[in-house]
Amino acid sequence: MELIAFDTADAATVAGWPASPDEAVHWCGQLEVTPTIVAGWDDGQAFGLVDDGVLVGYGELWVDEEEDEVELARLIVDPARRRQGVGRQLVSRLAERARSYDTGTVFLRVHPNNASATRVYLAAGFHFVDDATAVEWNEGQPVTYRWLVG
Repeated sequence: MELIAFDTADAATVAGWPASPDEAVHWCGQLEVTPTIVAGWDDGQAFGLVDDGVLVGYGELWVDEEEDEVELARLIVDPARRRQGVGRQLVSRLAERARSYDTGTVFLRVHPNNASATRVYLAAGFHFVDDATAVEWNEGQPVTYRWLVG
């Protein structure tokens, strides 16, 4: 599998991966995700994980040089490829790319009801931040996320 720059021509594919509005909320905080929304995200650098030329995963890196940190964000895997180690590959490769920025912190957040994503992040070597940090990082957030560093 290879991590490549995301081609917005694949936005419809990625927009179709959430199986329900609830899954879409857990993924990106929106009830409905359209190709236009995916193609228009410009919060960071978007990447696709491809396997033999087929897109199987999507994720972003949000680099904040002022805060000396990189966040892995909006990670999702093709439903047909879930439970096959693709999510762990996506997280590991994005984290490796994030570390190339030589920032102090590489982290991600997960919706508190997204147990499957949490398992993937832990399996990829991330661990939860301490309670005080979680409280601080959740200030102003729409939900009480679970925060992990790796």
